Amino acid sequence: MNAPLRRVGIVLMVLFGLLFANLNWVQAYRADEYRNSPYNARVQIAEYQRERGMVMVGQEPTTANVETDGRLTYLRTYPEEGRWAHVVGYKPVNGAATGIEAFENDFLSGSSDMLFVDRVRDLFTGRRTPGGNVVTTLSRPAQQIAFEEVQGSTNRGAVVALDPRTGAVQALVSLPSFDPNPLASHDPAEAQEAYEALEDDPGQPLRNRALSETYHPGSVFKVIGSAAALQHGYTADTAIPAGPVYQPPQTTHEIRNASPSICPQDEVTLAVALRDSCNTGYAQLGVDLGGDALLETAQAFGLGDDEFAVGRLDGGGIPVATSHTGDLRREDGQDDPPTVALSSIGQASVRVTPMQAAMIAATVANNGVQMRPHLVEALEDSDLSPVYRASPEQLRQPLPAEVAAELREMMVGVVTGGTGTNARIPDVVVGGKTGTAETGDGEPNHGWFIGFAIVDGEPVSAVAVFLENAGQGASSEAARIAGQVMRAAIADQGGG
Repeated sequence: MNAPLRRVGIVLMVLFGLLFANLNWVQAYRADEYRNSPYNARVQIAEYQRERGMVMVGQEPTTANVETDGRLTYLRTYPEEGRWAHVVGYKPVNGAATGIEAFENDFLSGSSDMLFVDRVRDLFTGRRTPGGNVVTTLSRPAQQIAFEEVQGSTNRGAVVALDPRTGAVQALVSLPSFDPNPLASHDPAEAQEAYEALEDDPGQPLRNRALSETYHPGSVFKVIGSAAALQHGYTADTAIPAGPVYQPPQTTHEIRNASPSICPQDEVTLAVALRDSCNTGYAQLGVDLGGDALLETAQAFGLGDDEFAVGRLDGGGIPVATSHTGDLRREDGQDDPPTVALSSIGQASVRVTPMQAAMIAATVANNGVQMRPHLVEALEDSDLSPVYRASPEQLRQPLPAEVAAELREMMVGVVTGGTGTNARIPDVVVGGKTGTAETGDGEPNHGWFIGFAIVDGEPVSAVAVFLENAGQGASSEAARIAGQVMRAAIADQGGG
């Protein structure tokens, strides 16, 4: 055989070898992926022949199924349209599901190992047992109030409410919202058109502002600064430098208070600084404490956690964006005083999700213990028998109980006689912190409020309200909304 033919033969042998290897790769290693792909028509038909389980809030479903005469037997619908869109999510025929519909897809569709007995029974009965139900931790009254109040106020923002004792999510709202029904259409063209319209919407309704976006927290970050101070020898009565203006070292930038009437004196106590939201006091406090103290305290509360998701406690959930403080040091490793000063009042590179902000308030209310947030209370099979029930678990303990108690009293002072009076609830102990955050892009400021409600000595709700680019008075409006949401959560627990 001459050399050219030999080379051709070798090339052909290599190509056949690669083809054989690829076939084995597909059949042996990627078979499950292709078999379970949502784009596999046979998988789609089989999945839609079984009635999908419900996503429940209390005893009422937030989802429904409509029987059709098409190739796909059941159409998934969302009777309340946008009220639950960012937490329940939606299930498209093609493409990726979102929210609870995504991370509990196997259980809702009936393909979960937890529903094996149902599928075995189907072999003998010949019927297709419906998928299992997901029972959420959500409070319908709290979710409804949160949705309606933000929608009627600015229609741009987020609300997260938690039970501080268990981490159960009571409300999770992002606005503007959207109607998920067109996205679940069996007509691929209609679903794609609806998705593209939402993608092009300047209000960006598909963004989950409660979990997937981070924002400057403004003065609500002073709770972190207070926690750092209380763990480094300060008390609520310790005097800290204040004044009408503060110029951090190594910069010409001046930090001022929101109005000249706020802490114009040279010194105020730490409690008064938090109550009145004294920027100059907290900027100087941060520089005095140092960047490490601020960073360590923030991380103890969960900032920097990049593996956090909210869903079921034994795994799976909606990913939560990473909250962070940014870099507080110069290139030589030393503190950068201007950055530390601005970070101490929630500016510079400090960014948090509304979920993280609610967790900060919940931790202070719960004696310094941070419980792992979760959305799924139980999973029920087709006979409504529970096959999973949440067992609350501690995530971390950022504060000793005695420090949390002192900080809690300081936050109560913010509501009883400071910037957060709009959050008051009759006969309920309410604490909190307002925040106004500059955006740095010429847009109006964000408004924030984080807080908690205590009934008969028990912390029953903690909340974060974020109003995006809401401008003047937004933090007071956020406090008002927070009070309404916590009041609804308390009433739903039988507390009034």
